[in-house]
Amino acid sequence: MSEHRAITALESLGLDHTVTRHDRVSSLAEAAAARGLQPRDLIKTLVVRRAEGDFLFVLVPGDREISWPKLRSLLGVNRLSMPDKDVAMQATGYERGTITPFGSTTAWPVIADASLVGDPDREISLGAGAHGVAVTVNAEATLEALTAQVADVTELH
Repeated sequence: MSEHRAITALESLGLDHTVTRHDRVSSLAEAAAARGLQPRDLIKTLVVRRAEGDFLFVLVPGDREISWPKLRSLLGVNRLSMPDKDVAMQATGYERGTITPFGSTTAWPVIADASLVGDPDREISLGAGAHGVAVTVNAEATLEALTAQVADVTELH
């Protein structure tokens, strides 16, 4: 079960976390309300393809979106893409909408938006490998545990 894989990976990293379960939601606002957090604290884990068979995770706060020019510049590439749902599943072991860096079948590099750091007490929520399952964790401890590269790669939407 993919949820179990994500939670086990989180535990093996030694991260304090709270698991939240809720019904499927149809919007960021619904998900935030279900998890008792602000939309900016719900983190989308996006899988980005650099090249054939070469992916990375980008952690994007709920109130922001990827800035493709910033991300391309950071990575020194001219082209990036979002894989289709089947390729994303093959690359991570998770269905789209449940993707998380925790327990991915391949430990792809993680890039986290710079807006996630600066408050040592900030709690964020990430998907946990199944629809309606999320984990709330300390932002900075999580980025450290994931050895995330922190950079300005988003813009407000």
